[in-house]
Amino acid sequence: MATTNSNSQSVDINRLHDTALVNHFTENIGRRAFVLTPSYPFMFIGEIIDVMEDMVELCVETTHFSQLENRNWFLHIHNIEVFYIETPDGPCIPELRDDL
Repeated sequence: MATTNSNSQSVDINRLHDTALVNHFTENIGRRAFVLTPSYPFMFIGEIIDVMEDMVELCVETTHFSQLENRNWFLHIHNIEVFYIETPDGPCIPELRDDL
């Protein structure tokens, strides 16, 4: 869906949104992220390894099932419902482990 600004130029809001998400994940390669998706396995915590077009490669340290941990997952940015990326001046993502 396009909207028109005061200069009568068409702006594709969805494209701007997608580009901003891709740029945000790209700028944070190497940082830990908490990601929720609408489909199984729903939750991922791990390090952002790379961004390829609209796919995020995440080295997953924690998810709902230990069998799916300690491997790289490729997440489509459009399927990310909620996310948080650690920054030096923000709160840390807690470690969620069964053996604690």
